[in-house]
Amino acid sequence: MSLYIQPYPFGFVQGKPFRRMVRRAMSQPQPRALSVDIREEEDAYILSALVPGLKAEDINIQVHEDIVSIEGEFKEEDASFLMNELPRGAFRRSLQMPTEIDPDKVEARIADGVLTLTLPKAESAKPKRIQVTVR
Repeated sequence: MSLYIQPYPFGFVQGKPFRRMVRRAMSQPQPRALSVDIREEEDAYILSALVPGLKAEDINIQVHEDIVSIEGEFKEEDASFLMNELPRGAFRRSLQMPTEIDPDKVEARIADGVLTLTLPKAESAKPKRIQVTVR
């Protein structure tokens, strides 16, 4: 039998106050932040997030002006693991976009465990071209 031990990434810290702090933090589950990639196109922002194993009905997406909120929950399994690195529990992420979003035109899709949001910029946020006339 092999045992995999992952080192603590911040080095060794000893002492009872630290142990109590870690124990307290681990006993109170907090929603984790969902990692995202965002790129800007001419008329929209494209947001991508890894959501393995989730379906469309497992995710709640809200758009209000320039704020995009994504929340959901990865299912917990009552099983014994040798290694447990897949996401578990609730997640929540709110992002403020650089410009206002048009909520009526937002598109969301899930394919192969990747959530992709197309967030069109509102007409008021798009630059207007003004024609100069010569007299």
